[in-house]
Formats: sequence, C-alpha cells, structure tokens
Amino acid sequence: MKKIFLIVMLCCSALMALQSCSPKTTASGTPAARRGDVTGNWILTDVSFDGIPDITVKNFLGESSYKCFVNSTWSLTNSGNGSYSLPGSDACAAKTQNIFWSVNAADGTFQFKKLYEGDKAKNVTEGYILTLASSDGNTMVIKSPIAYSGRTANVVLNFTKAGK
Repeated sequence: MKKIFLIVMLCCSALMALQSCSPKTTASGTPAARRGDVTGNWILTDVSFDGIPDITVKNFLGESSYKCFVNSTWSLTNSGNGSYSLPGSDACAAKTQNIFWSVNAADGTFQFKKLYEGDKAKNVTEGYILTLASSDGNTMVIKSPIAYSGRTANVVLNFTKAGK
C-alpha cells in the first residue's frame, strides 16, 4: 500500500512540475505574447478595420488620423523605452514621439504611454491599452478596440520587423 501511495505522489509531483514548465496561454488557448516577440524595430505597414468603416475613425492614438501611422517606424527596446516616428504626409506632420511600453502576457495587451520632454514614465498616468493579437518576432498584429454602434470594433495595426 505504501508503494502505491508513493508512486501516486511521485506521478502527481511530476505532473505539477511539467505543468509549471508549459507555455502560458491566453483565454483563447493561444500562447501568450512575450516581451521578446515585441522588442525590436518595426514598420507599421498597414492599418485595416474590423467591424467599423474607416470613415468613422477621425482621431487615432492622439494623432489627427490613422493614416499618419502608415509606414511609421516603432523602436521598442527591452527596457520599455521606445519611440515611434511618423513619416509625414499632406495630412500629417512628420514627428518622433517617445513612449514607454509594456506587454501584459496575462491579458494579451500591449500598453504604451507618450513621454514628453522631462516626463518620467512612472509619473504619466494616461496611455493606451491595445490588444496584442499576434507576434512571432517577424510580424505583429495589434488591435485597438473602439466602441461602435453598441459593440466593440477594432482598428488593426499590421507590423513587419524592420531590416528583413
């Protein structure tokens, strides 16, 4: 009887050890995003819309138009410091904006806040919480949820790793 009890306890311990080493997943069952999959230099190649007509999106992420972000470059360092650079066009001025960013693997979000001259990230209380839909180190999709007609729609940001 003692041997059976010992074998059962050993199997339970092994199962718990294997479970703790398995990759964490989100509620949808997909592997949670990791900071390392997001770190690096990115080009926002395309902005699309899921459940919302593009004409209804006027201001986006504090800029005058979502179109300002197409072909923008994003630099996301492992320390959380970063920036994005808007290329400029007829409708948008070229500019570089410093940010502080993070990934919350528990809820699958990409968060950032804008930093201006003299700001410390810990003192900035406003920012953006977006959904990190996917990131494999070469491509990344981030969705910005927007309330539209009583439901949630998304502005979808498609990124490609720079230098590929």
